[in-house]
Amino acid sequence: MFAEKLSHPVFALVADAAARLNLNAYVVGGWVRDLLLDRKSKDIDIVVVGSGIELAEVIAGMLPGRQELKIFKNFGTAMLRIDDWEIEFVGARKESYRASSRKPIVENGSLEDDISRRDFTINTMAISLSKSDFGELIDLFEGRKDLHDKVIRTPLDPDITYSDDPLRMMRAIRFASQLAFNIECKSFESIKKNVNRISIVSIERVMDEFNKIMMTPEPSKGLKMLRASGLLKEFFPELDAMYGVDVINGKAHKDNFFHTVKVLDNLCLNSNDLWLRWAALMHDIAKPRTKQFDPEAGWSFHGHEFLGAKMVPGIFKKLRLPLTEKMKYVQKLVLLHLRPIVLSQNIVTDSAVRRLLFEAGDDIDDLMTLCEADITSANEYKVQRYLKNFELVRQKLKEIEEKDRLRNWQPPVTGNDIMESFGLKPCKEVGIIKTAIREAILDGVIPNERDAAYNFMLKQGKKLGLTPKNVIN
Repeated sequence: MFAEKLSHPVFALVADAAARLNLNAYVVGGWVRDLLLDRKSKDIDIVVVGSGIELAEVIAGMLPGRQELKIFKNFGTAMLRIDDWEIEFVGARKESYRASSRKPIVENGSLEDDISRRDFTINTMAISLSKSDFGELIDLFEGRKDLHDKVIRTPLDPDITYSDDPLRMMRAIRFASQLAFNIECKSFESIKKNVNRISIVSIERVMDEFNKIMMTPEPSKGLKMLRASGLLKEFFPELDAMYGVDVINGKAHKDNFFHTVKVLDNLCLNSNDLWLRWAALMHDIAKPRTKQFDPEAGWSFHGHEFLGAKMVPGIFKKLRLPLTEKMKYVQKLVLLHLRPIVLSQNIVTDSAVRRLLFEAGDDIDDLMTLCEADITSANEYKVQRYLKNFELVRQKLKEIEEKDRLRNWQPPVTGNDIMESFGLKPCKEVGIIKTAIREAILDGVIPNERDAAYNFMLKQGKKLGLTPKNVIN
């Protein structure tokens, strides 16, 4: 019995209203699962053998003040918000599917009908809210046992469950990743058999699940399952193509897929930012397309950072990810991800650090976090040496930033200043002088200050045969 766990006032209200209407009501699904896992949840699903909307309306009328009740007649559901809790009411139903669509044909049904149509056994459990057996757990498909055994299993034949609604294949892997569970062997084999069915699901829904996997503490678990099942190849072939090792003349490169998911896991220890995680996922995305073998030098991936940055917009567009500053941010980090690594391997010059600050701007700290995560060598001495060098790079970045203020740099002398000083219209000489000023600041020839930049501008103009017409402040 779980009566003592049903402490929120809404449960007593449901019991009273259901008794008044002579209906049986149950709290089902995720809230029950999370209760047994001792996880906090404020989303409650109530299934009513009868009209869920009618029950919701009665409960809203029993509450003091005006309540936020939304009714969706087409779906036979109602949503009631109480403080920061969301309670959804729906009548018990049974479903059938057509092969071309994951949208079900819905009919009224019993509690067993409603429970059996659910995706996984851990989501089929219900707790009665009827006064006669208030708090009693109803577990028709041994969901509690599967919770204990940490198993994702479908209540019905998995071929039926996954073929009817192929999004459930993504959800199976997402739940396994979030909860650190395993997918039952029969169920996983069914996913492999039905992967092509994912094509009837909108890419937006697929990516909702994918991003939930990305936000787990250890995304590699879900990503490895996506690849092993064949699902990844269906919607993200560029990432799937990173899997595998080529060997020529006894020389092999590392598996770039497993390297990438290791980098992602490393980064997740230090950041919960979804788009920084995407940058980690994409940082080597062009390696399959830039892979080359030289008999002397072995394998190389020259230019993969440049091609990878070019690939980002196309992949974001195809996956319906935001084509906004988020995409540009990922693109920038993919392009620059080798730069701090190069600095950490050599003597760090002020000029090189200035250029990195100039190009990375406010994203420099995230770039450094990504690059530190990119150290995946099995040689612990090598890892520690790189990390120590990265600390030197970070310190140098801090010193140069404090002195030269190059983060999100704006030229101290603008193009308009140059044109006004020399009486010019827009022309190539203006661009030449602007570039010279920028390079002089980045190389440390002049400080990042207006007076120094203005005097340097005058000298550059003289070299080009220009005579100052105006002196500006």
